[in-house]
Amino acid sequence: MTIELPDEPLAASLTPQELRLELACALYARGRIGKVGGAHLAGVDFFTFQRALGERQIPTYTEKMLGEDLETLKHLFPS
Repeated sequence: MTIELPDEPLAASLTPQELRLELACALYARGRIGKVGGAHLAGVDFFTFQRALGERQIPTYTEKMLGEDLETLKHLFPS
């Protein structure tokens, strides 16, 4: 896929690698891709992507994920 960007100072100041990482972080933050997909899109390893999310203060474990984990635990270990 090719994306054409306008010749604006901000776009010109980012390398293609930086732009891919920013796009992947934004898509992850919106819930459109997961961490593995984000790392793949950004062209970095999983841990580098997770660190990039942290640097941008994008949560990697949400309340929704916690709720799903709690439900799973209830099914695995009923009281």
